[in-house]
Amino acid sequence: MGRRDLVLLTDHSSTEGTREAMAIAARRLTGRDPVMLDARPFMTDGAHDAGPAGRIEALGDGTVRLEAGGTAVTTDAVVVYEIPPHRRPAFARCQRQLRASGVRSLGTDVDAWRAATEKDRTVEHFIRDGVPHMPTITLSRPSPQAAAEAFERLGGDVWARPCVGMGGDDVFHVTTHAQLAAAARHYAALDTDWLIARDARNFTADGRRHQYRVVVLGGRAVRAVEHVQPDLDAPCNECQGATSTALAIDELPPGLAELAILATKSLSLPLAGVDLAAENGGVVFEVNVHPAFGRPLGVDQVAVPYVGAHLRP
Repeated sequence: MGRRDLVLLTDHSSTEGTREAMAIAARRLTGRDPVMLDARPFMTDGAHDAGPAGRIEALGDGTVRLEAGGTAVTTDAVVVYEIPPHRRPAFARCQRQLRASGVRSLGTDVDAWRAATEKDRTVEHFIRDGVPHMPTITLSRPSPQAAAEAFERLGGDVWARPCVGMGGDDVFHVTTHAQLAAAARHYAALDTDWLIARDARNFTADGRRHQYRVVVLGGRAVRAVEHVQPDLDAPCNECQGATSTALAIDELPPGLAELAILATKSLSLPLAGVDLAAENGGVVFEVNVHPAFGRPLGVDQVAVPYVGAHLRP
């Protein structure tokens, strides 16, 4: 395979669904299929059944040879996407090797990925850089008294979530001490640190919860979606039952696009999906390394410009 073959490196066990959208974008931009490689053989935890460990060999002049699953390809552009949060630490060595090779890729910054994936680190960056967010406290195997004190300090109406999670799983709206104790037991069973953040009271006029996701690429907002959730105790995203409506960037409440760009810059990410609300003067909830997006708008707004950024000389 030739040097100009574009490699799409994703976790093939993921069911998120953006892998095919990236492939569509690659075909549109190059006129041919990308070489689709499974990222799992390049991970260091051995927790996969995708065959022998992958190999990465830097060839100089910004080219690299990747070998996995019986496929070997030499390329100067590697599109990395759809790596689930819990697999990212095992993928870090591959990122470092790609970065050292000089290959064109927007997915090689280990520190940026970690800052966004580990939500306690995200909060630390936001505090450092003045990114508005709801008051948040990180808890690590807290005593019942310590958890209760943190809960009261935040006003007794909070959202609890693991420091590393995905899609709103293991996220709870907590308004009573009984719910707090149940959340603490849940995270203890998972053996994970967690956070509680004050509720933003982000409601529509008819009482439903709502928030926005803004996708930022290269310091520019390229996609905006509004999520509306009728269940006030459920996370406000599609996989938890919220409905979504695509918006033009200029339809966002004033200042939200700029806030999304600020949050992305704080974490040093070239691409990010920023979840935020207009209430409380505009606040950021979290930043996603690999935002999911639908078709066909998502292909045009996110996948095409993201893949295209890997094709420029």
